Amino acid sequence: MTQKLKNKIINSLEDIKAVNPIAINVTKISSLTDFMVIASGTSNRHIAAMSEHILEDLKETNISGIKIEGQGGDDWVLVDAGDVVIHLMSADAREFYDLESLWDPEL
Repeated sequence: MTQKLKNKIINSLEDIKAVNPIAINVTKISSLTDFMVIASGTSNRHIAAMSEHILEDLKETNISGIKIEGQGGDDWVLVDAGDVVIHLMSADAREFYDLESLWDPEL
């Protein structure tokens, strides 16, 4: 189910033209989640639209307990779908926080 969920999220992000969506398998280094998905948006409105699109797609899969943080913020929205945590960021925030290197030093 986790792999299907991750793929659904990546497809959803690609549908709404997210910039460079990636998924990092963190099962060996984190007990909080199985995958971290990171994607950039071109504007604050694009980031908000990405989070809304993902929430709609997740509702179709009957995932319960979805949490969202940062809505209405400037540059980062986090969607916690349990087995997959999604970071939707502005390009500047993504570069500054560099989550890819934090969770997967090989990237």
